[in-house]
Amino acid sequence: MEDCSSLAALSIEIWASTYLHYGISAHFADYVLAYYTPARFAEALQNPAEGLLVSQNLDGIDGYIRVTHGRPSPAGGASCTEISTLYVQPRHHGRSIGRHLLQAGLQLCRSNGWDAPWLASNSENSRAISFYLRNGFEHAGLTSFRISEAEYANDVLQYSSL
Repeated sequence: MEDCSSLAALSIEIWASTYLHYGISAHFADYVLAYYTPARFAEALQNPAEGLLVSQNLDGIDGYIRVTHGRPSPAGGASCTEISTLYVQPRHHGRSIGRHLLQAGLQLCRSNGWDAPWLASNSENSRAISFYLRNGFEHAGLTSFRISEAEYANDVLQYSSL
C-alpha cells in the first residue's frame, strides 16, 4: 500500500511520455489525473481478481505489471484475463525489466489458475507490439480505447498458451 503514490506517479509519467507527443490538452490531462490515482491502486491491491507486481531499483519503482482476471477479450475467445498494464520507465528500457515483469505476470496467471492473458496496445506503439510478439503473444484483433467521445485504435494481442 505504501507504493500506491509511486505507482500513480510512474503511470502518469509513462502514459504521458508514450501517448502525448504534441502537448498536453485538458482532454488527456483530465483522463490521466482521474485514472492514475493512489486510491485506484489501493483498490486494485485489495481486489483478489487483480495482481500487481513491481520492479524496484535502489531509488524506487521503475516498472510494474498489472493483471486483471474477469475481463473478457474484446477480440472474442475464451480468455478473461487481461494484462491491463505493463509499464517500465523509458530510461530503464533495454535492461530486461519488461521481460522479467511479463514472465512474473504469466507465472501469476499460472499460479492462480487464470487463462492465458490478452492485452490491448495502442496500434501506433510499434515498439510495445513488437515486444509482445517476441514474447509469445499473437495478434487477435482490434479494439478502440475511448476517452470521452474520442476513440484510439488498439491492437488486441493474446498470449499463445500458459
